Amino acid sequence: MAKIYEYVRHPRAAELRATTPVKTADLRRINHRNFFVRFNARFGLKITLVVGTMWCAYLFTILALFALPSAIKQGTYFVVVWMSSSFLQLVLLPIIIVGQNIQAAAADKRAEDTYKDAEAVLKEAEEIQKHLLAQDQAISDIVDRLEKMMAQEESKGS
Repeated sequence: MAKIYEYVRHPRAAELRATTPVKTADLRRINHRNFFVRFNARFGLKITLVVGTMWCAYLFTILALFALPSAIKQGTYFVVVWMSSSFLQLVLLPIIIVGQNIQAAAADKRAEDTYKDAEAVLKEAEEIQKHLLAQDQAISDIVDRLEKMMAQEESKGS
């Protein structure tokens, strides 16, 4: 008897097997073939790693506080200018980078978990395909036996 169903694997399944999840580090371009791209990526990464720490935020807070007495002496306007331009910009920059680094790590973890989930779903689908093929074979065997029984009944009746 002919096959009941012909399974055609989705092309994405092969792609999934050939790759790994993309992580933030993969996109940093520190190994780019162009020297300038590579230099800029490495230089920017080093600066980000230094500035993106809470220690840098504490240092910038102390630095900004040195200008506070002068701003207070000059009046309310200068206190507002100091607060917006010196303090907030200096202190929030490294804090935001720290937060972004934490978010990037979380995104990497989610990407890896999603990749593992997709891989598990693919394995389950493969097992379902095997199960269905076994069922197809069992059905074919049953149909073959029924056809033989019917042929025997017809030959007895003739």
